Amino acid sequence: MHHFYKSEAPEVVAIVQEFYQEKELLNKRMADLGKLFGGSIAPMRDVTSYFAGGVKLSASRELDVHWCRPDERGYRSLRQQAVPPKGITKDQRSAIRAEHERLRELWKEHCPSRLDSHDYWNRLDINTGNLLLCGGIKFVHQGISYFCLGFEINQARHEANSSAGKPSAGWITGAVEILPSEYEAARLAKVGGAA
Repeated sequence: MHHFYKSEAPEVVAIVQEFYQEKELLNKRMADLGKLFGGSIAPMRDVTSYFAGGVKLSASRELDVHWCRPDERGYRSLRQQAVPPKGITKDQRSAIRAEHERLRELWKEHCPSRLDSHDYWNRLDINTGNLLLCGGIKFVHQGISYFCLGFEINQARHEANSSAGKPSAGWITGAVEILPSEYEAARLAKVGGAA
């Protein structure tokens, strides 16, 4: 069961907007990283964060010296160590290792940091354990933050649990429960669909 909320509290709206600004910046930095390496970067996500994955490169065996074989979508990850081909000279081997170190340093220097979504949920005072178990979505539309949570938040229960030192699902400042239809109308208007 989903629970729908909205909040017009300026600090809540600012936190949600900041998250999406950081996500947009991450995407821009991944595009810049892709230009450096000659292919698009896989936008990856795990349970708590967003991050840069592999690079979309040719499946040519020549790239295997520095890159793992492509995954099912054609993305390659930079190897931890170069794998020089057999039968080459010591100087060639040294050149390959130097090039690999250059690639690793370039990746390290330009790869954007992970964007931890739980930092933002924590700032909204949402229990991330509940979030991991039940899920949650947030967005801003026309200066209002909207939330779809797989669990109920309750201000009175949150205040009682907090004062008793017990865990709580959390409480978003200024949150009011709304009908699913109001949430869906705002979501469709945000993504450009018909409301």
